[in-house]
Amino acid sequence: MSLLPSSPARVSSASPRRPLRRAPRRGGAVAARAASDARASSDAPGRDGTSSSSDDARDDAKPRTPPRVVILGGGIQGCATAYYLSKRGIPSTIVERVSVAAAASGKAGGFLAGGWGDRVTEPLHAKSAALHEALAEELALETYRKIPTLSVAGGDGGGGSNSSNAAPPPVSWLDGDVRRAELMDDTTAQVTPMELTTRLHEEAMKMEGAETIYGEAESVALEPVENDSDSDDAKDSGERRVVGVVVKKQSSAAGVSDGEEETITLPCDVCVVAMGPWSTRASAWFGVDVPMTGVKSVSLEFPASDAVKAEPAALFCAEDRNGCHLEVYPRSTGEVYVCGCGGSEYVDEARLMPGGDLDSAEKVWTDETRVRAASDSFGQLSRSVGGRGGPARTQSCMRPCPPDARPIIGAVPGVRGAYMNCGHNCWGILWAPISGKVVSELVADGKAASADLTHFAPGRFMTAAQKRGRKMRDVNVGEQW
Repeated sequence: MSLLPSSPARVSSASPRRPLRRAPRRGGAVAARAASDARASSDAPGRDGTSSSSDDARDDAKPRTPPRVVILGGGIQGCATAYYLSKRGIPSTIVERVSVAAAASGKAGGFLAGGWGDRVTEPLHAKSAALHEALAEELALETYRKIPTLSVAGGDGGGGSNSSNAAPPPVSWLDGDVRRAELMDDTTAQVTPMELTTRLHEEAMKMEGAETIYGEAESVALEPVENDSDSDDAKDSGERRVVGVVVKKQSSAAGVSDGEEETITLPCDVCVVAMGPWSTRASAWFGVDVPMTGVKSVSLEFPASDAVKAEPAALFCAEDRNGCHLEVYPRSTGEVYVCGCGGSEYVDEARLMPGGDLDSAEKVWTDETRVRAASDSFGQLSRSVGGRGGPARTQSCMRPCPPDARPIIGAVPGVRGAYMNCGHNCWGILWAPISGKVVSELVADGKAASADLTHFAPGRFMTAAQKRGRKMRDVNVGEQW
């Protein structure tokens, strides 16, 4: 039995699927130099004493030196940013403390809902879902597929199968105590996050000049922006620019430390902070509030039955007597991923900072009481899958959640070359392609063309005192003295 439509559901016509083409090599800090060159060329007289468009064209055709980009974080946001930068001819250096996809990017469910979201986030859902479909072909992903989603409610816990007796569940492997199971959305999809993140990283690293360094980012080196203007406002704007990143580098391979470290400075023109919940450390680096809570949650993996493989469907389950609100995602690779186990822990910023008990992905521990609760709940819904001896794997990760539950994407006010791409809450996997693409546009072109970032601006948490004396790009903000 299959719930999939006879032909794949198409995404919104506002974001049609199309091949992503490699653009000319021209990047962020480079874009500014290119614009300056173009202005100089247009102002210069041609042979007839007027501006020469042919000279301008030849100038634009000259190869530009790409900016030196350092991306902090080897999760899906950092790797997506590096991938889309590589398509613009801009190599990047990724700094990762543990290993690629070590945190939520390797442990999340990978549920993709292009038609969901609220008024503010709907465009991210639709556009990124279209990019996921394109990436599945570009990266030859094996785990991306369309999959329907069911709304499910368990019975009263009395042990009866299909206790409502109203109708059999849409999939046969829901053979436990099920009161209700009905189609919720037939246009959803899924991908295994580890595969996607790994492939994005592999492709980004194929570009000449790209590199991954394993170590911990300790700070970002800044220097004042030199301004030739005699204006007092210009001189006292307080604007700074990125010149490097200080890293405590491991001398061993990813995820394995031999105890030897060295502190190095990576010179760069651009720094992209994409460290999930640990991005809150950028508050001290840039002088801009980056408030973040890490929502630590448990997930499980069960071996799939033949029925699950034949009848795949994602489940969104009502809250049950164990305090679980399960989300169940059968994967094409043969396992059933279960999250929504309840009892999530809210981790404050102090615990995420250096020296905190959860200052690294490898320190995130699993609450066994929630493993037992979720195992019982899933076993009640599906005896043939969840009741066959418990999960084969248990794990935990943290979702990065800003106070308004919206991602932080864009340029850092008052710091040239500094960008944020973090705080994606429960939609990190879905939103990664559009987030990485728009950050690559900011770096390469100085503006985001693929999405409106107004509601996601990094400066939205700044106080009036923080804004005083600063320039948000070309606009004076607050008191200027």
